[in-house]
Amino acid sequence: MRKIILLGSSVAGLFLLATAALVLAGLNDKLAPADVIVVPGNTILPDGTPSPRLQARLDVALQQFQAHRAPRILVSGATGKEGFDEAASMARYLQSRGVPSSAILEDNQGWTTEATARNAAALMHEHGWTTAMVATQYFHVPRFKLALERSGIAVSGQVHAPYFELRDLYSVPRETVGYAVYYARP
Repeated sequence: MRKIILLGSSVAGLFLLATAALVLAGLNDKLAPADVIVVPGNTILPDGTPSPRLQARLDVALQQFQAHRAPRILVSGATGKEGFDEAASMARYLQSRGVPSSAILEDNQGWTTEATARNAAALMHEHGWTTAMVATQYFHVPRFKLALERSGIAVSGQVHAPYFELRDLYSVPRETVGYAVYYARP
């Protein structure tokens, strides 16, 4: 019984350390020039506008765009259960804040983090772009960076959306597991 308790404690301790490392990595913004800022989608409200969580991602990307760290923003998402195209809603949000439509690229096939990374890489390769900045929630930054890098994209910078909610208590440990799964895959 003692060995089981020791093993369980060790596994729990390792999980907590990994979770803390991912959180710290995601909170550590790196501001650097990039060819494009990539913003993964998230919930759209019933009125067709981005949720506060998604608005925070878009706002932090907008700040980097306005600081001239990248000349364009790629918004990626899919049509969620609400029935709205996330990428189109994200593009409208950015346009309403002064981003020219010519500086916004839409990927409406970003069903998952991996799909968003694959689609972003294909689009970037098509245009000869090599570097991306990631703009997402702090807990999602490490896995999204890993997915982009595995798709052949150099992630030159990262910014986290300054939005925290009770749901993070679920999302943070989920991302620890998600990162481990992504990392373990070839």
